[in-house]
Amino acid sequence: MFSNASNFTQGVDMAFLIILAISFFFLIGITALMIYFVIKYNRKKNQPAVQIKDNPWVEATWTTIPLILVLLMFYYGYVAYLPMKTPPKDAMQITVIGKMWKWTFEYTGGKQSDTLYVPINKAIKLNLVSEDVLHGFYVPAFRIKDDVVPGKANYSWFVAQQLGEYEILCSSYCGIMHSYMGTNVKVVSEPYFNNWLTKLPVKKVVKDNAGLAIIQKNGCLACHSLDGTKILGPSFKGLYGSKIDVITNGITRKVRSEERRVGKE
Repeated sequence: MFSNASNFTQGVDMAFLIILAISFFFLIGITALMIYFVIKYNRKKNQPAVQIKDNPWVEATWTTIPLILVLLMFYYGYVAYLPMKTPPKDAMQITVIGKMWKWTFEYTGGKQSDTLYVPINKAIKLNLVSEDVLHGFYVPAFRIKDDVVPGKANYSWFVAQQLGEYEILCSSYCGIMHSYMGTNVKVVSEPYFNNWLTKLPVKKVVKDNAGLAIIQKNGCLACHSLDGTKILGPSFKGLYGSKIDVITNGITRKVRSEERRVGKE
């Protein structure tokens, strides 16, 4: 179904099929040989054991053949992997931001989207950034998977070759809602993409946000979201100024969330 979804699918699939074929060959061959020996040299047939002396040709054969097979698997794997780390210089640049537990995609001009839109048959370079912990950017249909490491620059690239919508996953366990960290990449025609990008609003960036820096540094976003999503604790969105129920010594009372009290209650 996804054999030509990107420019990497055929190379990766070829390496995978070669390794799979070699593995099956030895699995079936060794199992069949084992069953044959069990039957032929069954103890009930009273065939005496015979000591077999060293045979240099046999030893050279079982050393050479596995070496050739391993080198063959390495070659096809390397040929498929090498292009993944050599993006073209004219590739479209998109920043992928991973954070617990969502993906955000930033285009030229500060425009952001929760879904990755790309034009068909155009080289796309993804600059991978993490705002908190280790994530893994993984598009199974495109056969690409790269680590998104805090404080480390990394990238991935591809050329989408089929129109459609494909799943994006996080391949590294990043917390209790790791399995929910998914979105999609939509491959569209270039005119459609240009029109969509033009209409995409520019995200307002607040500079020198000390509060945001503090909650990111201390891992608060692991339990409290910024967009209203319910995680473990209440969301920070709309929390300031709201009234909440607090129980003190068995008595329930309402307090405003920004109130600060000094001393014992």
